[in-house]
Amino acid sequence: MSKIDQAPQHAALPGGGIQYYDAGNGPCVMLIHGSGPGVNAWANYRDNLPVFAEHFRCIMPDLPGYGGSDARDGDPVQSCVAACVELLDTLDVSRVHIIGNSLGGIVGSYIAAQYPERVASFMTIGGIGLNLFSAFPGEGLNLLTAFTEQPSRENLRRWLASMVYDQSIITDELLEARYAAATEPVTLATTRALYSRSAIAAIADHRRGENAVQVVAHLPSIQAPTLITWGRDDRVSPLDISLLPMRMIPNAELHVFPNCGHWAMIECKARFESLAIDFINDAERRCAQVQP
Repeated sequence: MSKIDQAPQHAALPGGGIQYYDAGNGPCVMLIHGSGPGVNAWANYRDNLPVFAEHFRCIMPDLPGYGGSDARDGDPVQSCVAACVELLDTLDVSRVHIIGNSLGGIVGSYIAAQYPERVASFMTIGGIGLNLFSAFPGEGLNLLTAFTEQPSRENLRRWLASMVYDQSIITDELLEARYAAATEPVTLATTRALYSRSAIAAIADHRRGENAVQVVAHLPSIQAPTLITWGRDDRVSPLDISLLPMRMIPNAELHVFPNCGHWAMIECKARFESLAIDFINDAERRCAQVQP
């Protein structure tokens, strides 16, 4: 059995157990998955891992309450930040490149802001920022709330359809796999904690008026080279959300994939992988140039 196909590993961390994959050699890259019904590290990045593992050591954790990881109390985002940093400490990784999708991008942005000495580069697939022209919550989040209120295959199918531009990606096999994972009690409770109607209303309040500053206040503290990627046709996090991070992060660039929804790493797989590999290698070269 190859490293790519091996069973996930488990780490007993101070805040609870974490399941993760560890494959490949080279500069270390942590791939942080998004949120939603049935999501975990393998579901988000399994098809990207063989390509990335040819170039990098890839660590893919299941965030707390997802996949095989224990749930944690407290603020969901900061609990995920703590889990990722604890895992890096346990694996004795002092310097890492971060790729984060959606929630994983938000988590990665806080790691990059709070631990700048440890983050060599940061790449996000949607996630970070604030709605400037579009409404919050958007279509995808409303469909996610509908699933948390009534977990059914049909509601899950509607949510999955909002995640992608190419509807052929939503196969019966994908639906059944996600439904089985999404209705596992711990995972369903985690999804409800984040996306119930009351939770979404609280997030909406936090993103309005003076409170909105807190959502992006940490972004200028990100010192690592940053690549913000977005699907032009994202129905979960519309493209206008990317504009503030692109301006506020000191060393950020923005890449937009056409004909692409919320899962750029899946819908634009080859282009996304090529972009990520070049970006990480360039960050490595820049780092080598400044070292004494």
